[in-house]
Amino acid sequence: MRILILYGSQTGTAQDVAEQLWRASKKRNFDSVVMAMDDYQIQQLTEEHLVLFVVATTGDGKEPDNMRNTWKFLLRRNLPVDSLSNLQFACLGLGDSSYAKFNYAAKKLNKRLQQLGAQPITPLALADDQHDYGSNAVVIPWMTNLWEEVEERLGLSCRDAENLHETFIFKWHCCRLDHTSILDEDNYHLLWPHRQTPTHSFKLINNVRTTDPSHFQDVRFIQFEVPENATWLPGDIIEVHPHNSKKQIDEFFALVQEHELDFDSNTVVRMSSNHQDMILPKCYSKPLNVRQMATSIWDLSAKPRQRFFELLALNCEDNMEKEKLLEFITSDGLEEVVNYINRPRRTVLEVLQDFRHASSKLTLEICIEMFSFIQTRSFSIASCVESKALDLLVAVVEYKTKMSSPRLGLCSNWLKCLKIGDNVLGCLKRGTMQLPKELSTPLIMIGPGTGIAPFRSIIQKHTINQNGLDSHKSLLWIFFGCRNRSKDFHFQSDLELWHKQNYIKLLVAFSRDQDHKIYVQHLIEENSQELKNLIKECNAYVYVAGSSTNMPKAVKEAFINVLDKDEAYMEKMCKINRYQEETWS
Repeated sequence: MRILILYGSQTGTAQDVAEQLWRASKKRNFDSVVMAMDDYQIQQLTEEHLVLFVVATTGDGKEPDNMRNTWKFLLRRNLPVDSLSNLQFACLGLGDSSYAKFNYAAKKLNKRLQQLGAQPITPLALADDQHDYGSNAVVIPWMTNLWEEVEERLGLSCRDAENLHETFIFKWHCCRLDHTSILDEDNYHLLWPHRQTPTHSFKLINNVRTTDPSHFQDVRFIQFEVPENATWLPGDIIEVHPHNSKKQIDEFFALVQEHELDFDSNTVVRMSSNHQDMILPKCYSKPLNVRQMATSIWDLSAKPRQRFFELLALNCEDNMEKEKLLEFITSDGLEEVVNYINRPRRTVLEVLQDFRHASSKLTLEICIEMFSFIQTRSFSIASCVESKALDLLVAVVEYKTKMSSPRLGLCSNWLKCLKIGDNVLGCLKRGTMQLPKELSTPLIMIGPGTGIAPFRSIIQKHTINQNGLDSHKSLLWIFFGCRNRSKDFHFQSDLELWHKQNYIKLLVAFSRDQDHKIYVQHLIEENSQELKNLIKECNAYVYVAGSSTNMPKAVKEAFINVLDKDEAYMEKMCKINRYQEETWS
């Protein structure tokens, strides 16, 4: 029987889970196909009988890029209400409950499929990255229950599950070429190995630390020259593709050499798909060597996923190591994964170093299947296009766990190490913020820390377009928060100048400059009367940007207090996009 598995994935996690389902279905002798939703001809969904959906939620309740066309089609009002009456389906959502619209994309899809007559074979499952065990707390038992339901409801006999870990379904075929094979000098497919086309190449012209050297975090002001024909709007973002550090690459090849594996950095391969319906990734479209893979494609700083443990155990001849690796991919092993991987934030390289017997049996074919791909990272653009520069404000991720070496964010540290004159491929994309059409509409912007970045672009644009407006009346209210005035007041000179010129009304909370802590939500409530008038009398829009931990919830509660506890009014503002959040974890 055919099973279609469709995913909507922004960072690769939903794709990884969907491919787990695909492998599990293949091992159970199903004729299964897995692909991104937008790669499937959605009009053919009426001909399917069993479809499994794995859907992530991105941003403020948005669907991932690779399912947006599908979602638009499913929302058409002229679709018959019984158009999917022959379809049975299961839907798994991957989300993060620190966001207000938790698993929103999966909830909407599940509801819409049933509106069109499709029948769920299992209840909607919503995995939460904030769970102590992460998304696997829901994913693993959901998969187990799914196959039981498929067997019971459809009267199908699934293959005995006892030996399912003894084999692995490989996606790719790896054909080794002679070491002297000449590689294509055009390595565009490696610098940008993603299907969407980058809009431009950006030349770096500035890269400086903005925080005081004594401050705990390095925050960088990164500036690129604007290429010809590049354009964006305030609130838009840029996606970039980072590379692994030289240290990570050297550590990987040191391990390869130590174990005398059957390949080295110069091994050249040509890749092809083992399955007719499996699309070959762009990065594998031309012959390449292993050093190129370890530099530009494999994410060597990633946390290992289930596929990694399963493959590492595949050829392992040490019973203790094999047993432990296979335990990691079961429900019983979730606590072990938390203690060994999640809490200390162990990377794939560190796991390879710990499981030395298993690592000594690696092959190039296993490595190609085992490592997750490096994903693009998105940053809010902190300047308007009229400024003639594309500015970013990037917090360099570095923190300590019980591991001996600090944990380093891949992309922020890659950006930190870029040199003046380096060129970076980037994709300019619309942000989630929707600005009012009328320039005279007041805007209230709350951006503590690097959350100030998108608001700087809005202010810059506003100062240029404000000719003819009442320059003595601030239409932009800015609430900024940081620890200390002297250490991490981002864009201080710009903000204070605009405040002095009356382009903005600036209110800043320095949480550590006095005995008691002051945050942006306290300043909001201190200015409640003026803010209430702006919102209710002048139809002001409110924007919140920054960390998704505690700040967004505290800020929203402050605004509800400003509105005299009128939660219904707040709900209405959210619904019509007069209250918007752009947050990240």
